[in-house]
Amino acid sequence: MEIGWGIATVWMGLALLASFISIRFKLSVALVEILVGAAAGNIALLLNQNHVFGLHWSLESNEWIKFLAGFGSILLTFMAGAEIEPSILRRFFKESLSIGVASFAAPFIGAILYARYISGWDWSAAMICGIALSTTSVAVVYAVMIETGLNETDFGKLILAACFITDLGTVLALGACFANYDWRLLVFAVVAAVVLWLAPGFVRWFFTRFSTHVSEPGVKMVFFILFGLGALATMSNSEAVLPAYMVGLALAGVFAHQRDTIRRLRTTVFAFLTPFYFLNAGMKVHAAALWSGLGLIVILLAVKLVTKMVGVWPLTRMFRFGIRESNYTTLLMSTGLTFGTISALFGLTHGYTDASGKLHTYINQEQYSILVTVVIASAIVPTLIAQKWFKPDLEPVIALDVAPSSSMGPAPGADGAPAGATRPASIREG
Repeated sequence: MEIGWGIATVWMGLALLASFISIRFKLSVALVEILVGAAAGNIALLLNQNHVFGLHWSLESNEWIKFLAGFGSILLTFMAGAEIEPSILRRFFKESLSIGVASFAAPFIGAILYARYISGWDWSAAMICGIALSTTSVAVVYAVMIETGLNETDFGKLILAACFITDLGTVLALGACFANYDWRLLVFAVVAAVVLWLAPGFVRWFFTRFSTHVSEPGVKMVFFILFGLGALATMSNSEAVLPAYMVGLALAGVFAHQRDTIRRLRTTVFAFLTPFYFLNAGMKVHAAALWSGLGLIVILLAVKLVTKMVGVWPLTRMFRFGIRESNYTTLLMSTGLTFGTISALFGLTHGYTDASGKLHTYINQEQYSILVTVVIASAIVPTLIAQKWFKPDLEPVIALDVAPSSSMGPAPGADGAPAGATRPASIREG
């Protein structure tokens, strides 16, 4: 596989540009990378079509870029799962379960009904639409949590836990509606169940035995597990990122005591791998598709945002979130990217075969372009609004009414907050 160092230089230059823009305007770097990718991809396409200077300007991702992007999404999803401490799920089980289920069910039903009965899509396409728009982007939310420091607060971890429930619903819906129920799926399910059961104890022992070695065998063991389950998931016509979240959740208790390892992984992921993922996602947005399907894109985006609001916002108020925190939670739960694009791509590449042997995919190319654009827009619009106008203050008005987790950070300072850090954001009103 030939590596084009010139192309690699351009892609990393775009990632560097996105970092500068993110720092200058105080925006999420993940969102800026998507926007930079979209702009660069369309500019390159325009230059290539007009043969400017007689050069080949295409920035279309090749196999090694696709691998790095895929690896980045797997690691990012794994790390997001690892941030969801089991204790947080237990302490906020009612809140995270209720918000997560509503965040999935409301847009799933709303998008299906709109696509089927108003846009006239067939049932298979409508279900793909519902699944793609029901997601909450773990990748975007986790990136925002890291940048804002909310991943170290109970509020941020509750949002990540609710994201887990939402995406679990998406995965189950995609599997239930379109999975091939054969021996490969059974093998994947059995092996995944065994690995998830055995992994916490084994990985804890492995890190205890080898964590001090400079070659990082513990990290390599985690990669081995992720790659192995990813291979089985792909074999069963699923996606490699799907088991990564579950592995992260299973190992959350282990990594709560491996903060240095998490920091090293985070550096690798955010500095090198995820830029390829987010830039690649942005380059899937074509200006021509935006223009031709603009009306439906706007409507479907509105359907997603409105149904997410109807499902999530009343529950956050019922659980006594503050107004700012309710708005922030609702907007972040409205984001979509990873599983949304995966679901749309699944619909474009899978289908049924007629008597003549012709494959009829669940959605066509135009529907795919519309869905991907809506999904990417849903990663940008709600997050920009949330970060600009509703980002919670890290200094709370009233603290949470639960005891802080032991793995939330360094030892407390004199004011009860972790030393050298701001205190967690409040999510409850008095």
